[in-house]
Amino acid sequence: MPAEPDVVIVGGGLAGLAAARRLHRAGVSWRLLEDDGRLGGRVATDTIDGYLIDRGFQVLNTAYPRLGTLLDLATLDLGWFTPGVLVRRGEAVARLVNPLREPAGAAGTALADVGSLRDRLRFAALATGCATLPPGRLLDAPETTAEGALRRAGLSDAIIEELLRPFLSGVLVDRALETSSHVLAMVLRSFARGRVGVPAQGMGALPRAIAAPLPADLVELRTPVAEVGPHRVRTQPGELRCRAVLVAVDPPTAGTLLPALGRVRMHAYTTYYHATDTPPLDEPILLVDGDRRELVANTVVLSQAAPTYAPAGRHLVATSVVGPSAPPEPVVRAELARLYGRPTADWDHLTTVDVPAALPAAPPPQGRLRKPVALGGGLFVAGDHRDSPSIQGALASGWRAAGAVLAELRAQG
Repeated sequence: MPAEPDVVIVGGGLAGLAAARRLHRAGVSWRLLEDDGRLGGRVATDTIDGYLIDRGFQVLNTAYPRLGTLLDLATLDLGWFTPGVLVRRGEAVARLVNPLREPAGAAGTALADVGSLRDRLRFAALATGCATLPPGRLLDAPETTAEGALRRAGLSDAIIEELLRPFLSGVLVDRALETSSHVLAMVLRSFARGRVGVPAQGMGALPRAIAAPLPADLVELRTPVAEVGPHRVRTQPGELRCRAVLVAVDPPTAGTLLPALGRVRMHAYTTYYHATDTPPLDEPILLVDGDRRELVANTVVLSQAAPTYAPAGRHLVATSVVGPSAPPEPVVRAELARLYGRPTADWDHLTTVDVPAALPAAPPPQGRLRKPVALGGGLFVAGDHRDSPSIQGALASGWRAAGAVLAELRAQG
């Protein structure tokens, strides 16, 4: 391992790992420093009493373009979710699915008592446009908020409040739907074009798979970085010199190490994990609250998608709430009884995972979703705050930042 590598990557989350993969492929010397004892950043999985507990409810979408560059998805043994959603309204539950993915459910979706048939046709047209138009066309469209885009598409209050706000709040971690319409367009595109699932060994399998081809001796865990500057990184053991520094830590820490970035506003997310002998649903489909109570964003029986998430004969339910003020678990448990329409008193509460900095806020203007990654003086930055707030955004930004590093190193000769 070189004493002074060409590049020091600060942070071993998805962005940092994607950057390391591109730099390694290019044959430049690099070293990755990670504060935590494991790689993955905000994408991680713990084990509690035999259950796989992700760091907040997360999923993988096969339509993310950068995934295929970095790994073979087949190696993750993905368990798939039903391509649709259940909506609780009063005493009834409506089932809406993507008819292209599940043709047998098309008739039920057309007749579902959520919004009007005109609403569903207009939303289908919006999603189809996002799926079929070139990304450049979508990102050059006039920009507004996500809610503004839904209303611009002619959708009624009923379908927005009963379906789209609860569903999208869990995806964007933004109950107000103040996120840019350009981000929304990319989200709808990925859902329309891809399949959604979770790895058999939990979401933490994703960073492990991306890191697998990298030499272990170039990655230093439990190595906090105190300061970065042009061509240098300071850790407790001392200063490390290099030709370029690529900061790929979480957005708040990036703002501390690189004050010129400014403060990155973050959205908070909390996931409650419960275990039960009897699953409240017989399929892996997201359930949202259409009664406008605005407490639970979504809930799902994770073990119906990937049985490995729970011990044999048991099931794992993940329930997510958006916002910084998470309610007490008994309040959520009572809401789950209403949503699922069955008692939850005998469910075991495994844990509650609070993620106060789950995703960076992305209000308009976001433009083409690509913020600068080259800061000058040999400093570079990557993370989902530089692209779209998503797994795809983190991977794409890391890959793009590494490309900028390589261009500068070539220019230096």
